[in-house]
Amino acid sequence: MLALTETPMPTPTMTVKPELVTPGFIGFAAVVILLVAVILLILDMNRRIRRVRYREEVREELDAEEAARAADEATETDSDLPIVREGDDDPERR
Repeated sequence: MLALTETPMPTPTMTVKPELVTPGFIGFAAVVILLVAVILLILDMNRRIRRVRYREEVREELDAEEAARAADEATETDSDLPIVREGDDDPERR
């Protein structure tokens, strides 16, 4: 009969006050400061990436303009040369 009776389990008692183990205002402030720092870093990185992208687009436009200008100059120098055809008796071309 002694084996059938349950032994009572002691209920745990709090030895530390619950207010002392929470992060409190200092923990909240630290999390807010970290959150603000991360947001500022993300915004700064987006701005830098956007700046690099715009610079690349401007470089591509400038390269295209230079290539077009070089092509125009090449066609202009070719058009300055006289065209000589066989059997052409023009005295100005001699």
